[in-house]
Amino acid sequence: MNFEFSDEQKELKAQARRFLDAKCPTTAARAVLEGPQSYDAELWKGLAEMGFLGVVIPEEYGGLGLGYLEQCVIAEEMGRAIAPVPFSSSVFLATEFLLAAGSAGQKSAWLPKLAAGEAIGTFAQVEGVGAVSPKAIQARFEGGKVNGTKRVVADGDIADFAVVAVRTASGQDARGVSLALVDLKGPGVTRTVVETIDPTRSHADITFDGATAELLGAAGEGWSLISQVFDRAAVLTAFEQIGGADRALEMARDYALDRMAFGRPIGSFQAIKHMLADMYVSATLARSNGYYGAWALSTGAAELPEAAASSRVAATQAFQHCAKNNIQVHGGMGFTWAFDCHLFYRRSNLLALNLGSLSQWEDALIERMRARNTAA
Repeated sequence: MNFEFSDEQKELKAQARRFLDAKCPTTAARAVLEGPQSYDAELWKGLAEMGFLGVVIPEEYGGLGLGYLEQCVIAEEMGRAIAPVPFSSSVFLATEFLLAAGSAGQKSAWLPKLAAGEAIGTFAQVEGVGAVSPKAIQARFEGGKVNGTKRVVADGDIADFAVVAVRTASGQDARGVSLALVDLKGPGVTRTVVETIDPTRSHADITFDGATAELLGAAGEGWSLISQVFDRAAVLTAFEQIGGADRALEMARDYALDRMAFGRPIGSFQAIKHMLADMYVSATLARSNGYYGAWALSTGAAELPEAAASSRVAATQAFQHCAKNNIQVHGGMGFTWAFDCHLFYRRSNLLALNLGSLSQWEDALIERMRARNTAA
């Protein structure tokens, strides 16, 4: 079992880093954070021209037709750059739902636009407070129309379409949950921007009042499809978090080597050494789990559910740990607006809630490991 990336994949990673270093310095995130725009449209266009938005989209739909390992290395570089674009919602979720369950017509209509950066997609699931369950899905799909409200939809204010979790049958169990594809530019859609800790990845509440829609996949298969796509997205998001954790660690290390106190670098003091060592351990553990998840995802291995959960848990912990300690290493200046530390802290906390909270994924990991052991 080889967990290392190939030379071609490493070159793709290097290409993505060169592009993002040139086109997405931290000033790009600051411009979105401090300005009126919801994302960096020029960067989004550049990512499309590089082919990074259609890595796993088949060539017949305008994508590169590569695999999930290539998608993982791109995700890592996006995380390092804290890119202020709707990458996670459009690439990790909307694209994956279309690939997993879209009809030929739905794929032809949206995948080429996604790959070209001409459309942004998202996934709308949350309706209330707390963990999302089949019982919590109350938005309804009847007669080709969707009615209901979805809360805190990632990039919901700028997305062109949404995959929406809806109820197509009475009751409260998973058998009544389906997926609907809704054009958000059509009538019957109202959006309200929601403030979050990281405005560089915007969010909105979306109300559907007789919005025209069509089913994505078969009726009643929605909850199963969500679980499948979330496992894929968990691995990809883990690599985005790994990239962010590594960059936060590098920032802390570089500052500790440059900042002088009492005639020597602060990195020579034991307290700072231990803090950096702990950050390194967290980031390395996350990468190890991420590689396991990438292998399972790229090969379609039966271990994917456990690998996805372990990747998600380790990467979430690492990014939050490294982002927080990066501020501490920078001391009093680390808390200020002028330093970039808060950009990574914001993103780490936002990504920690994408796809469900850390505790949800920890519970899922335990349940999945127990189920596999029982089956064995």
